[in-house]
Amino acid sequence: MIASLFIIGSEITKGIIGDKHSKMISNELTLLGIKVSRIAFFPDDISIEESIREEKEKSDIIIVTGGLGPTQDDLTRRAISGALNRPLSVDRDAEAWLRAKLKERATGSNLRQAELPEGFFMIDNPNGTAPGFWGEVGRSLIISLPGPPRELEPMLYSSVLPLIREKKGLGEAECDEYSSFLTPEAKLEDLFEEEDSDLSFGTRFQDYKISIYLSGLTKEKREEAIFDIRKKVGDYRIFEKDVEVGKMLFDVLKEKKKTIAFAESCTGGLLSSHFASIPGVSEVFMGSVVSYAYSVKEDVLKVSKETIERYGAVSRECAIEMARGVREKLGSDYAASVTGVAGPKSQEGHSVGHVVFGFSGDRGDVAAEVELGTFSRDAIRRRAVVASMLLMCAYINGDDTASIASSWKAL
Repeated sequence: MIASLFIIGSEITKGIIGDKHSKMISNELTLLGIKVSRIAFFPDDISIEESIREEKEKSDIIIVTGGLGPTQDDLTRRAISGALNRPLSVDRDAEAWLRAKLKERATGSNLRQAELPEGFFMIDNPNGTAPGFWGEVGRSLIISLPGPPRELEPMLYSSVLPLIREKKGLGEAECDEYSSFLTPEAKLEDLFEEEDSDLSFGTRFQDYKISIYLSGLTKEKREEAIFDIRKKVGDYRIFEKDVEVGKMLFDVLKEKKKTIAFAESCTGGLLSSHFASIPGVSEVFMGSVVSYAYSVKEDVLKVSKETIERYGAVSRECAIEMARGVREKLGSDYAASVTGVAGPKSQEGHSVGHVVFGFSGDRGDVAAEVELGTFSRDAIRRRAVVASMLLMCAYINGDDTASIASSWKAL
């Protein structure tokens, strides 16, 4: 069985960004026993039209990525329509889906995203507004997907690969999903490439986590690979299935019928904002204190002046007093604090990315220090949010929080 991949995007053909799709899709098709005979790149125009016209006579599967948005240079629908001589029309399912997503913005050019070639069907896009679509023309199964990785990758694993297996009679194939926290995407790829070469993996980057899709070999071999990588990065970093770190913390608090409060310095309220976005969080979340200034730490959180003068604001001692102070102030069962150096300059002799966490609750007061790396200021703050919630879960679960933090590698 033969497949062709057409990757659309002027930013790729001009060398502004690199292609990630072809390797990932090719790996998955190869695991299904499908030979990828052609991979081609096209700018944002209709030059792909002739290639689709040619390949539909040669390929069992054609996958096109990119060019499905609402702007004038998103021409993939038009190109596929012209190549197949199938007119575009508004698909009722796609239109209803789009209106539910965009509400009052579902007008004008945005509604063009609901147009599909005649005889084609919508593919749901949970992370964007441009649905994909598929159809069968002669021997060819033709699939069109949006270009952004955060949209394409979950669609590939949840919809496209099952569709290919069904339409081409390939039976079921196993794919395991994991959620990874704090390990950069490039480092994850390095770690997986050190494992068995017959193991296929894909990743999807998000602001607070990276989703991992693992297939190939046996279930036992895939679990062995994850076990090895967990040992290399440390505990509380990789979880089975689709896990959101804030929801994980919310669930453990709700199960134990406990409440929490936060004291934030370098994260500046980002921890509280992220946690508060979870529906129903008021059941467990008492509130927070954002304490940038020393005076707020001292006057509101009751951190002693002597602690700051002797150890500094970025210290285990200060983090513990911040956590204890906000717990007492807001009357919560548990409390977490964050204080550190988000950059751009070092502070109190600590390098950028040095962050200290404090935890207070029925297990006493604990602190942990982590080097979160020399990323951008925003990235360090996001990583501090994730680290705080992961370590708080460990604390509530009775695990050795400080040891877990010290075991973390590949940050």
